[in-house]
Parts: sequence; C-alpha cells; structure tokens
Amino acid sequence: MFETFVNKLVEIGTSFGGKLIAAILVLVIGSLLIKLIKKILRKRKLGKHEDPTVHRFLVNFIGIVLNVLLIVTIIAILGVPTASVVAVIASAGVAVGLALQGSLSNLAGGIMILIFRPFKLDDFIDAGGFSGTVTDIGIFYTTLKTGDNKSVTIPNGSLMNDKVVNYSVHDTRRVDFTFSVAYGTDVEKVKTILLEEAGKHEKALKDPAPFCRMAKQNASSLDFVLRVWVNSGDYWAVNFDILEAVNNRFKAEGIEIPFNQLDVNVKNK
Repeated sequence: MFETFVNKLVEIGTSFGGKLIAAILVLVIGSLLIKLIKKILRKRKLGKHEDPTVHRFLVNFIGIVLNVLLIVTIIAILGVPTASVVAVIASAGVAVGLALQGSLSNLAGGIMILIFRPFKLDDFIDAGGFSGTVTDIGIFYTTLKTGDNKSVTIPNGSLMNDKVVNYSVHDTRRVDFTFSVAYGTDVEKVKTILLEEAGKHEKALKDPAPFCRMAKQNASSLDFVLRVWVNSGDYWAVNFDILEAVNNRFKAEGIEIPFNQLDVNVKNK
C-alpha cells in the first residue's frame, strides 16, 4: 500500500514537474519575446501617417494583451482547463471591475483621448490644475513636465471630465496686457507709447497688428488694454520684454503709474 502511494506521488510529481518546467520556459521566453516585440513596435510606425500619441498608446495596449495571452497559455500548460480559466477570469473581471471603477474610468479616458485627440505628445496644456508639456499618454495616466521640471501624473478619467486648455494647437497666440496710468494723463499719448513699444519688438507679429484702447476708468487709474499677436513659442519672451519696455518708457515720459488712493475726510467737532 505504502509503496503504491509513493509510486503515485512520484508519478504525479514527475508529470507536474515536467509541466512546471515547461511553464517556466514559456514564461521566460514569452516575456523576452513580448519585450522584443514592444521594442520593435516603438521604433516602427504601425501606419504610414500614424500619430506618435496613437503609436505609444497602441504599443502599451498590445503589450497588455500579449501578457494576458501569455498568462492564459501558462495556466493551460499547467493542466488547468481553459474553459474554467475563462470562467474564472470573467468572474474575477466583474469583481475587479466593481472594485476598480476608478481605474476603468481612467482606461475609458485613455481611449477617449486616443479617439478625440484633445492633445498629443509635446503639447503644452493646462489640465487638472497643472500646466506642462505632455511627455507620455499611457492607458491609465497622462504625464506632464511642468515649467519648473516636475513630473505630474494625471489620471485619464480626470482629464476627460475636466477642462483642458491646449496652447499648442494653433501656431500663434495673443498676449494681453493691462497698463494703468493716473487720471489726467493724455490718453492718446499713452496709446501711442504702447503701440510703439509693441511694434518695436522683433517677435511681435505685424498681422494681426497690435491693438490698444482705454478699457476702464478705475477708482484710482485709467486702464489700457494692449493686445499683441506672437508665435506660440515666443509668448513668454514677448510678455516679459514688453512689460519691462513699457515700464521704462513710462518713466522716461513722466507718465505716472498710480497706486490705490483713499480720500479721508476728518471732521472737527
């Protein structure tokens, strides 16, 4: 009896050991092949006019699909019935789906980004309370690189349910300024100075031409709006340069930049 039992254990161990070794070999070789396939796909376009954003998303998605197939294959090699595996995966999928609704929302958001393309790689956007350049669009998360070199990871679900401002869609942008001067200042003189300083900047576009008008009579100042069109990449350079130039010009022309004023009347009893 004992000898029969030992022989049975040896038979089972030998049979399962062979399956286990085969499963390990498939795991190792399959993992290496998946890495190789992803590496090849990253270097080659899947379509003639494929966008880099779509390309990266598809490569990540293909990697996930191949890993799932590898796991199912290994389970089948170990002798577990494939039908049972599929049933377990389906049941687990429902349970995991309920537990990970946020992650599924991010996956859906990633697909929506791929379809509607509100932004792409290397675009500069405002999203999720952050501003930065898009460095990666994954299946679940999008990564931004901020101006101070921070890496911000934003869930795709949040991106698709929030406002996204894309500054890179158009080639040109408008720089809007507001300058305040004291009451009594010559309005035409201020407009002339502002338009001259805008026109002097080599990166300010001539078409559309700079625009300047008095916009508001504030409590302590006259407010003027200056609008200058520039190439998108020159936005901040023009913004800072014109601010400094106008400040220096106002000083040279004796134009007063007002402070908030409060009149206090004292009554003697």
